[in-house]
Amino acid sequence: MIANLPFIAVALLIGIALATILLKKNMIKMVMGLAMLEGAVNLFLVTLGYRENGIAPIFTNAPEGADMVLPTVQALTLTNIVIGVATTALMLVLVMVIYKKYGTVDADKMRRLKE
Repeated sequence: MIANLPFIAVALLIGIALATILLKKNMIKMVMGLAMLEGAVNLFLVTLGYRENGIAPIFTNAPEGADMVLPTVQALTLTNIVIGVATTALMLVLVMVIYKKYGTVDADKMRRLKE
């Protein structure tokens, strides 16, 4: 059961993030939900690469037969973090521009003002 704890945490984070994205009308909260979803994906990737009693893949003289954690998912996670930060910053700038134009960050009010 304890081995499944990270997967349970990932499922909870994804559920909360999706609920935030779909149910909230404030665009800043929507961006926060997307950032939380990104964190859940990162946790999922790290959990997939975990090996019990594994050692870091940077050792060059690792003992013979030692299990190493998977370096591919670590690289994917680092790449995902960089892309996620850039995407989140771009979305927040877009929300700022929408606020300057419409005077609100509420999605429903903005749609009504647009019509």
